[in-house]
Amino acid sequence: MARKLKTFQMGFYDLAIAAPSMKAALKAWGAGSNLFHQGVAKESDDPDVVAATISKPGVVLKRPVGSNGRFGEHSDLPSDLGSGEEEGLGGRGVG
Repeated sequence: MARKLKTFQMGFYDLAIAAPSMKAALKAWGAGSNLFHQGVAKESDDPDVVAATISKPGVVLKRPVGSNGRFGEHSDLPSDLGSGEEEGLGGRGVG
């Protein structure tokens, strides 16, 4: 019987994968340490994220962190990175 898949997320990009365990998710992400224990990665129950990952089990999907865009195998960075003044950066922006 196939193991039930769970959905996990982490990273600069929101990385998401449907995998049978945290260990399997970490391996797919190429992580060298337990990112779940460190609080960097988490299990997700967001219906949109779960639907995206379950449609491509075992495939790492991504989207820019903080966006509400769709998860895909490839993702662009947000177009507004470094534009305008950023709080806490002394008005220097990013970059």
